[in-house]
Amino acid sequence: MDGARAAAGSAGPSPVAAPPHTTAPRSTPFDVSSFTHTPCYCEENIYMLCKELMRIGVADPMGTDLYVVFISNEEKKVPLWHQKASNSDDGFICWDYHVICIQSRRNKGEVLDLVWDLDSDLPFPSPFSQYVSDAIQPLAFGDSIYRRLFRVVHAPLFLQSFASDRSHMKDPAGNWIQLPPKYGPIMAADGTTNNLHEYIAMSVDDVADLESMVTDIYSNKHGVVVNETILPRFFSRLPDSHP
Repeated sequence: MDGARAAAGSAGPSPVAAPPHTTAPRSTPFDVSSFTHTPCYCEENIYMLCKELMRIGVADPMGTDLYVVFISNEEKKVPLWHQKASNSDDGFICWDYHVICIQSRRNKGEVLDLVWDLDSDLPFPSPFSQYVSDAIQPLAFGDSIYRRLFRVVHAPLFLQSFASDRSHMKDPAGNWIQLPPKYGPIMAADGTTNNLHEYIAMSVDDVADLESMVTDIYSNKHGVVVNETILPRFFSRLPDSHP
């Protein structure tokens, strides 16, 4: 996310009321402060989060149960609620893009999908249904410029392919808009130094049918793009075992 282009509080679009979320399996909360976090570098924060969840045994060692989700749209105007950077009581903010991690687990028929959002004031992690209902509020803006799109990328592919030289956080004079993380820039396994824009760019034309996307997500390094209608159903359609 770009802090220079985030609008918090009542200045954003006016949504319709969201329905209450359904009950979801509970999860053990974690101390969000124990994870690496640099303000306005959500893509790198989630990259580091995935690696840490794998390291400490919360996720599969290969990250097969983790999915990185870029939230944006054609206009780069993405309304979300329960964001710590907001100045409003309900945590409403309008980012140009945001990135979260979704952990999708299956255990003897039980589904436990969790959302890890380092920038949210919701439980960390949150049950998927709670996060979708409270933070995303699907269809709250109808068919408008604020409708959200979600690029879902399988974490094993993301960790191999993603790269950022952080140039998007510099002004024309080369000064930092927001100070970068203390560790070095992330480079892809093939030597690519910057492809952040490839993950953020998305259009409604990128959305395919649900059945093909649950297969393509395991082979496409850029993942698949789903809309607000498909998102609540997408993870429940993933196979119990991952390729």
